Amino acid sequence: MSQPYESVAQPTAVPPPGCPAHAGGTGAEPLYTAEFFQDPYAVYKRLRETHGPLAPVELDPGVTAVLCVGYETALEILRRPETFSKDARNWRARNEGRVPEATHSAQLIRPRAQAGWVDGEAHRRLRSAIDDSMSRIDPGALRGYVERIADSLIDQFAAAGEADLIPEYCQLVSMLTVGELFGCPKDIADRLFGAMAQLLDGQDPMAAAQEVDATLLALIELKRTEPGPDVTSWLIAHPARLTDEELIEQLLLMMGMGSEPVPSLISNALRVLLTDENFAGDLAGGGMLVEDALDEVLWTAPPLANLAVHFPLRDVTISGTRLRAGEPVVISFAGGNQDALESSQHKQGNRAHLAFSAGQHTCSGRSQGRLIATAAIEKLLDRLPDIELAVDAEKLEWRPGLYQRGLTALPVRFARVGEPPKAAEWDAGPEPAAPAPAAPTSAPEVTVQGIPAAPTAPPAPSAPPAVPGAEVAAVVEPGGAPAEAAKPKPTGVLAFLARWRRSRK
Repeated sequence: MSQPYESVAQPTAVPPPGCPAHAGGTGAEPLYTAEFFQDPYAVYKRLRETHGPLAPVELDPGVTAVLCVGYETALEILRRPETFSKDARNWRARNEGRVPEATHSAQLIRPRAQAGWVDGEAHRRLRSAIDDSMSRIDPGALRGYVERIADSLIDQFAAAGEADLIPEYCQLVSMLTVGELFGCPKDIADRLFGAMAQLLDGQDPMAAAQEVDATLLALIELKRTEPGPDVTSWLIAHPARLTDEELIEQLLLMMGMGSEPVPSLISNALRVLLTDENFAGDLAGGGMLVEDALDEVLWTAPPLANLAVHFPLRDVTISGTRLRAGEPVVISFAGGNQDALESSQHKQGNRAHLAFSAGQHTCSGRSQGRLIATAAIEKLLDRLPDIELAVDAEKLEWRPGLYQRGLTALPVRFARVGEPPKAAEWDAGPEPAAPAPAAPTSAPEVTVQGIPAAPTAPPAPSAPPAVPGAEVAAVVEPGGAPAEAAKPKPTGVLAFLARWRRSRK
């Protein structure tokens, strides 16, 4: 990945393999074991009972951190930016050369010119560009777009009477939607979402990080020459005038929702609807049923289980634990939620969970992500009201990993409906015309780390860009109306998902 900042100290030698500093020799709980992957909630509970809300852990062999598994403590850290920094330049062990560059931790937790990893004025500037761009998405048009994609995807497996909803529905409906929102063509989407998934899972993290950078830069270069009514173009044209490095990092943060959190939110909620006795057998309950299921999942199985790394700016005592300056504190959204549920009565409709973080770094795309999940689930239940799990609930398996919480597969069965459309009969119609760029937006000179950023021209909200895998209605700004949509055309995204699934077996 690109490195916007240099470390503040010269690196020293990394402890060799076999040294007590590796593989549990630190006395910290390793979070890369089969035990943790099989039942992380048992580990969270044990850590809380043994150490309290702040527990010593290993993210990788020899890479230590503190895991926050207490709800109130997590909120205190998230709401104290003056004491707990998001800037990884403060990571003392990394600055001292004690974090091997090839580890998952070093690639995922590093200095970034990204709103989620900076503080103060830098955060306000980058966050304003994100919020302003995301605010231009019309929720009504977005819902209509998701429903059209969902209908077309369901058409592909409805006649079979069975499906694995993870690759055939949950991943695709989210990826195609996010691809359209960001004006991302299918060839870039294939590469991008695969690399994002590999980065979060820790599969060859250095290569995955480099591929993410390369594909996002390709998208930026494309939208500079062919701007459209999409978030990427709006972000490029924002008066903050982001550098290429900053654009890459903001797009990684924003588009990442289509790679992991939203697909897992959809599948995790469907698991609840199909297996939980509070929901199963009443799938015709309508929108409130889906909203309740989403709330349940955001409390009990948040798609991002552990992240929001913070670094104390000075030695500080919190919840009875002394934290050293520069020691990474990882917020366990899952563990903190578990603590809240165990210490108080969980009431239906309570949305005080940590799934979207809290404080000034609360997820900027939370409303759009929830809307995508809601619309996708409602459409599936409406089209296939008799859908049921095709295996025993106990046989569902969770993907291994520290940072995400999602299923490996979600096999279902249902009454067969109609016949699948033939791909040869689909006609996407003519390519939309490229919009003409508008006059440049005037803005004062802005520098990032002392580097001037060049101004860009904002896009004209006219014809939609090409859609990754389908020609469908554009997600327009408030006041516009989405165009009529043709059925989507299968593309390389489908082939990518098949390859991606095989790579995980």
